[in-house]
Amino acid sequence: MKNNIYKSVLIVASISLFIGCKPNLPVPSPSKGDIDPTRYVSIGNSITSGFADGALYYQGQLVSFPNLISQQLKAAGGGNFVQPLMDPSSVGVGSTGNAPFVLAYSNDCLGVNSLGPVPTATAGDVAAFSNNIYAAQGPFNNMGVPGAKAITVALPGYGNPANGAGNYNPFFTRMAKNVATSSMLSDAMLLNPTFFSLFIGNNDVLLYATSGGAKDFITPQATFSASINAIVDTLVKHGAKGVIGNVPDITALPYFTTVPWNGLTLRQGQADTLNGVMPFLGISYVFQAGNNPFVIYDASVNTPSHARVIQQGEFILLDVPLDSIKCHKMGTLVPIPNQYVLTATEINAIETAISGYNTTIQAAANNNNLAFVDVNAFLNQTKTGFVFDGVTFNAAFVTGGAFSLDGIHLTPTGNALLANEFIKSINAKYNSTILQVDVTKYHGVIFP
Repeated sequence: MKNNIYKSVLIVASISLFIGCKPNLPVPSPSKGDIDPTRYVSIGNSITSGFADGALYYQGQLVSFPNLISQQLKAAGGGNFVQPLMDPSSVGVGSTGNAPFVLAYSNDCLGVNSLGPVPTATAGDVAAFSNNIYAAQGPFNNMGVPGAKAITVALPGYGNPANGAGNYNPFFTRMAKNVATSSMLSDAMLLNPTFFSLFIGNNDVLLYATSGGAKDFITPQATFSASINAIVDTLVKHGAKGVIGNVPDITALPYFTTVPWNGLTLRQGQADTLNGVMPFLGISYVFQAGNNPFVIYDASVNTPSHARVIQQGEFILLDVPLDSIKCHKMGTLVPIPNQYVLTATEINAIETAISGYNTTIQAAANNNNLAFVDVNAFLNQTKTGFVFDGVTFNAAFVTGGAFSLDGIHLTPTGNALLANEFIKSINAKYNSTILQVDVTKYHGVIFP
């Protein structure tokens, strides 16, 4: 994600929290039920790793949802849960070498000072990518690797820089036992897990979605299914039990839903000017005073400009450069480029893929008698909002409480809520009474 794009996001927050008193109900003793939590291993991508606010950093890793689960498993006989932690003094690092975001004040191109996400430093800790920590800290129970897909979990040399730029994952480089030959799955199996969680598949479609369909690709269904089944077959071959989560719908993520499609606000004179110019771009839409749809680039439009107005139900991504919209006519005379937009055709391809992926994941759980977590349904609750312990959570960017400042990954509160969804499914499937995480101990976005 780009570091300079959120500076102009206007945030008006009014948060009122009330947590009522609870009766002193008896708390069941934690019991492992039918599982053996001695060696718990978690495989996944950035959400599993504790990635948040656009980067991997120490404090975010401490509240990764698998680490929260492991703390609850310990009371029922679980062992240590080792994570590939960043140095506590490190600023952290994102996929583009960026630093994590914090909420702070900054000036936009109009000189307006407003509250929004800004990077904590001009660059992230890219040196961490070349500092392998396996010998000093491994093996690792948390095999969450930012950027990982279902199709890369069993890929040997997934962290090998010798593969060339774009053909290896630097987040795995820093934690692999053998950079040249290790896969995420092979390193996970070094611990001979007795229990596992698997939450993978998001990036098989999400990396395409976050690029506006301009980069990456959607993993074909047959390839995805073969990958998931191979991962699960390996994890259960020695008798381990586990829990699998499915892929959430992108419409639950504020990265796709925060910038309104009709956020172009015009005065009548501005609308009249555009109406005089737009026919030269091949656009016949009549702009009016008030809210209007933005103008976007769409290669499928059969005009020299390939420009059209965006339609309701299509998405402008959170990383669209707002200063360009405010000061440089992007979204009107300059169509918003493809990489910042998801069209109806692209959204349909994404939703079709997610539906197929989730059918595969559900079948893998059923066929192997594993616990299943409907993460998709859980995160969909945030679209309309839900109340937990007297506090309302929703998908609103910054103020909703569940999502961090990158609009995709979770806050500590969000991770705690997700951990509890996994714990509830474990208890229901395996006759255990693993205690849930106390969500009130964790926070959402921190305001200055």
